[in-house]
Amino acid sequence: MQARADDTGVPRALRGWFIFHFWVDIVFAIPLFFAPHWFLGTLGWTEIDPSTARITAAALFGIGIQSFIGRDEPRSTYRAFLTLKVIWSTFATLGLAISAFEGGPPAMWALTLFWAMFAGAWWTWRIRLARP
Repeated sequence: MQARADDTGVPRALRGWFIFHFWVDIVFAIPLFFAPHWFLGTLGWTEIDPSTARITAAALFGIGIQSFIGRDEPRSTYRAFLTLKVIWSTFATLGLAISAFEGGPPAMWALTLFWAMFAGAWWTWRIRLARP
């Protein structure tokens, strides 16, 4: 089944994923950037490096805000940005999984699954957009 695309060749559902991704990234990035000890503490982290948390938040801000700003771009821009999302989400998922296996807090497994969901979505959309 082919997803309905707009006049730029981008499926409407993918544009929706980009907007959803913007909101998810912002919801995580704001407390991670401005209150990393509180936010990560509520998730069960006991050792918190605020600099690393804020760098992660900066990546979330960058990817999330660009998802919103670029939501009306043409298919070629989506393909390029999806490549970035595939790389980021795949390695974020892998990194979280490794950390969870090394004894991270239980919430890390939920975050790993959450990131894996995005990685799966981005891989799926990137493959679909590679087709003519």
